[in-house]
Amino acid sequence: MTLPRSVTPNPSPEADSLLQFLYSISGKQTLTGQHCNPLVGSTRLEGVHKLTGYFPAVFGQDFGFSAPGTWDGINFRQQIVDEAIRCHREGHIITLMWHAVRPTEDEPVVFEESIQGKLSEEEWLGLFEAGSQVHERWKSQVDVIAFFLKQLREAGVPVLWRPYHEMNGGWFWWGRKTDYKKLYRMLFDRLVNFHKLNNLLWVFNANEMRLGVDSYDRYYPGDDVVDILATDVYSNKFSSKDYKSLLALAGNKPIALGEVGNIPTPRLLRRQPRWTWFMYWHDPSLLWKERKEVTAAYQSRETIHRDELPWVKPPIR
Repeated sequence: MTLPRSVTPNPSPEADSLLQFLYSISGKQTLTGQHCNPLVGSTRLEGVHKLTGYFPAVFGQDFGFSAPGTWDGINFRQQIVDEAIRCHREGHIITLMWHAVRPTEDEPVVFEESIQGKLSEEEWLGLFEAGSQVHERWKSQVDVIAFFLKQLREAGVPVLWRPYHEMNGGWFWWGRKTDYKKLYRMLFDRLVNFHKLNNLLWVFNANEMRLGVDSYDRYYPGDDVVDILATDVYSNKFSSKDYKSLLALAGNKPIALGEVGNIPTPRLLRRQPRWTWFMYWHDPSLLWKERKEVTAAYQSRETIHRDELPWVKPPIR
């Protein structure tokens, strides 16, 4: 039997092993996950532990975009990398994203004005023209993030990389763009072929479909640049339509819940067993009213918490 391979040429051994593991649990179990914001660092992992008695398997972070010291401050990037390395050594799986600023301005920015801003048609087309001001600024922005991703490569940390997410909705500058596929592939080329980042597993991460949100396939950049397909679920209560649509596009590739506003129940995961991980987006302190249910989800056979990962040594009792 031919083992699945990453879309990255000559992937790092760690990235290759992680991808094999995701394939091995696909349809059987789902990794628990928690998103952490730049300002709070990895403290939410401890919050999950206090809530449930377990650490999540997946540690998520965002490279940020805002003024130093604020919630999404760009000054926290080195701390994020350092914590990702430490969390990896503790057994966690790392997933990273980046709310990229518009390639017409420099960091830091205000979320509503830049990330949720717009590009003119001329600016958008210029983004793909080598040598244009917009394209050169885009490259410099990507290169900053590549600097941090390279530190993770050198530390042997594989990363579930979720670039330009929720592209099938219109709330980000890259959203609902006819040439979105071109943008994704341009980033892939810059990070993989130019920067030689072979520790990334590429996640095509859309948003649950609803009124004003397009189908997944409309923006899918191709099997040759996607390792894993994911969707974010906040309002549709894990619709079977979303699940089946993503599966139809994914084929044999793993699928995941890139961001969730609610912890999926064991019953839901039995109905939708192909989710390989979920990542709760909010602060775990908001789940105390549902503590019993969330703890049950972490304890269930359908999920995997950090200490159940095969490479994590059992805690000393």
